Amino acid sequence: MNAAPPPRLRLGRPSRLAQNRDFARIRQRGERLVWGCLIANWSKLPEGARPKLGVVTSKKIGNAPVRSRARRLLRESFRLHQHELAQPVELVLVARHSIAQKDFAGVEKDFLAALRRASLVK
Repeated sequence: MNAAPPPRLRLGRPSRLAQNRDFARIRQRGERLVWGCLIANWSKLPEGARPKLGVVTSKKIGNAPVRSRARRLLRESFRLHQHELAQPVELVLVARHSIAQKDFAGVEKDFLAALRRASLVK
């Protein structure tokens, strides 16, 4: 009896938002939720599309190493839980100042709580 293989947990280029116009479009036309150490902006995609992520970290958070760490934590949270999304979305995560004091477990907890509150997870 063969079980289905586990989903691949990759976050390659096709899964990332890169263009400023994409970030602006999602922030203007999409939905928004502030929760814990992040702000989530999203717009739903058609079925069968690949979920996409964009991360924003401003200089208000801290210096370059702090901002890089915040980006890594947010991307890793998305990477691990992207297959739990109820439907594909374009998601822009904006790190808030409080992320600098959180460890991965705290960021992941806020991320999942925000997705549940927004009804984006199964």
